[in-house]
Amino acid sequence: MRSRRGLTLVEIVVAIAILALIGTIAFSSLTTTMGVREAMEEAGGSKRAARTTMSTIVRELRLAYMTKNTAAIQSYRTIFVGRDDDDTDQLWFATLAHQRRYRDSRECDQGEVTLFTEPDPDKSELLVLYHREGPRIDHEPDKDGAIMPLARGVTRFDLSYLDPKTGEWKDEWDTTKAEQANTLPRAVQIVLGLASPDPNDKNDSVVSTYVRTVMLAMATAQTRSLFGRGKVSQ
Repeated sequence: MRSRRGLTLVEIVVAIAILALIGTIAFSSLTTTMGVREAMEEAGGSKRAARTTMSTIVRELRLAYMTKNTAAIQSYRTIFVGRDDDDTDQLWFATLAHQRRYRDSRECDQGEVTLFTEPDPDKSELLVLYHREGPRIDHEPDKDGAIMPLARGVTRFDLSYLDPKTGEWKDEWDTTKAEQANTLPRAVQIVLGLASPDPNDKNDSVVSTYVRTVMLAMATAQTRSLFGRGKVSQ
């Protein structure tokens, strides 16, 4: 009779409690793992976005140009204007990096580019870096063209310009002024900050900073110091 006796109610309750505890621990571990994985994927996506953004800006800046044919009929003056606004700078310039996307369209390799930031509609504490590209040079370099977001989660977009005459870095550049008229900076330094979720705390974020220096192919060679000779072909 004793060998046929089943489990008591207390033993069943204890077994259920142990199973529930094991299930809770497993579910918590699985949830944490999935959260870390998602955060790592978003961090990886932030790095890919940074590479794509930098690649686009570098390609267009490297082929920035200024035309000297300002007196020709039906021609417009090109500009290179960089405005400093703490960590959210703006830049307007003409480039030879435009790519025609539609067959037989009235476009060439010339284009107007604007880089600027606006508050993110989903996260007001962050910014969106926008890219405006006009397929033709005209007298309104800040209008027309297609506007597309380059990067989201931006915390910083800071630009500096290397003066080919003095060798000093400047926070602003404006070819519409007499001091820098029809003169490109020798190089542009780009500092881009992007926020991504913290793998260790889903309620926090990690800011990664990316820095690139672009040499402008059509800029004047940098002048050497008083103790040097000629010009630097950099």
